[in-house]
Amino acid sequence: AAFISIQAFPALLDLPEDLEVSVVSCGSRHTAVITRGGELYTWGWGKYGQLGHGNNISSDQARRVEHLVAEGLRAEEVVCGPWTTYVRVLE
Repeated sequence: AAFISIQAFPALLDLPEDLEVSVVSCGSRHTAVITRGGELYTWGWGKYGQLGHGNNISSDQARRVEHLVAEGLRAEEVVCGPWTTYVRVLE
């Protein structure tokens, strides 16, 4: 099983330098950001598929949600709940 660091204090996040984050939402054990370009990145605990990567794998590294890119969808708003992630998109 992957080790996921759950921290009760702020931590620096290593995102690619060219990304400008416009929206952030934190769940109880996962986080999601939307870039100015409308891409969704998620990381943290993924046991219930809340990271949106098509699996139940947890990750300490921010990963782009490729399904939205493949469908030509632009993320506009994101809300993370305890074990869920809701995303409003534009086609």
